[in-house]
Amino acid sequence: MKAIILAAGYATRLYPLTKDRPKALLDVAGRSLLDRICDQIEPIAVVNEIVIISNHRFIEAFQVWAARRQANRQLKPVKVIDDGTTSEEDRLGAIGDLDFAIRQLQLDEDILVIAGDNLFTYNLKEIYDSYSLDGRDMILGQKLSAQEDPTRFAIAVMDDRGSLLDLEEKPRQPKSDIAIYATYFYRRDTLPLIRQYLQAGLNPDSPGHFPEWLYKRKSVRVYLFSGDCYDIGTKESYAYVQELFSRQ
Repeated sequence: MKAIILAAGYATRLYPLTKDRPKALLDVAGRSLLDRICDQIEPIAVVNEIVIISNHRFIEAFQVWAARRQANRQLKPVKVIDDGTTSEEDRLGAIGDLDFAIRQLQLDEDILVIAGDNLFTYNLKEIYDSYSLDGRDMILGQKLSAQEDPTRFAIAVMDDRGSLLDLEEKPRQPKSDIAIYATYFYRRDTLPLIRQYLQAGLNPDSPGHFPEWLYKRKSVRVYLFSGDCYDIGTKESYAYVQELFSRQ
């Protein structure tokens, strides 16, 4: 299995913090977002490599980070891929970048896909164990609290077996209170469908759009996790996780 971290965005809403530094390398209480994500991947023995997808503008920053991490030979190998884009105008989008990595590396194995701007506390090893026993493509969800606005999330409907019955990105009229977060497990036989999705001219950006299309073609499972997941998309959300994790 390859772990693929999507980190090719430009994070313009976080300027000036991300003007000269990728969002995934922002510090959170002494460690970068990317290091914290990789820490969760490390215990999954079947993952043989961590792949970071960067844009061309920030490729050197990720290469420096990777070289520093690889100095510890006990950690999993890391590969950094340059998608060749240089701005918001020519970016490939999250699904476009995922397809780029699959074709660039000629992948033919299961993949774990994680957004590089998500900071989470759920146990990724336990979630992988559940995925390996079930055998279906799997996405992660959590029941929203009454204070959270479901129109800001991808909202899922599932049956008693956890099978995905409906998924809609930021719906005007949400059909449930189960939000989907940007961690995905895809089987090797699903990888060609990512290219098929893009060739159909569908949205290449938000990674949640692909499972929204996929569940209509094959069974996709929703795993309800315990813990927290923070999408660091604004200065306010970044300040919040900084303060939260500095107290831990």
